[in-house]
Amino acid sequence: MMAQLKITQVRSAIGTKPNQRATLRALGLKRLNDSVVQEDRPEIVGMVRTVPHLVTVEEVK
Repeated sequence: MMAQLKITQVRSAIGTKPNQRATLRALGLKRLNDSVVQEDRPEIVGMVRTVPHLVTVEEVK
């Protein structure tokens, strides 16, 4: 089983670039303080690296 990442949106997407807003939506985040659990895959990590200033990431056992 792969590790899982809990991704939480901690800053507003207002005023950010369209690709960053789209990345948040693709991760499954809709609003501030929303959290999603995703597999620790290269695609997901790449998406998180697009918006590191808007999210926090923690590993879930």
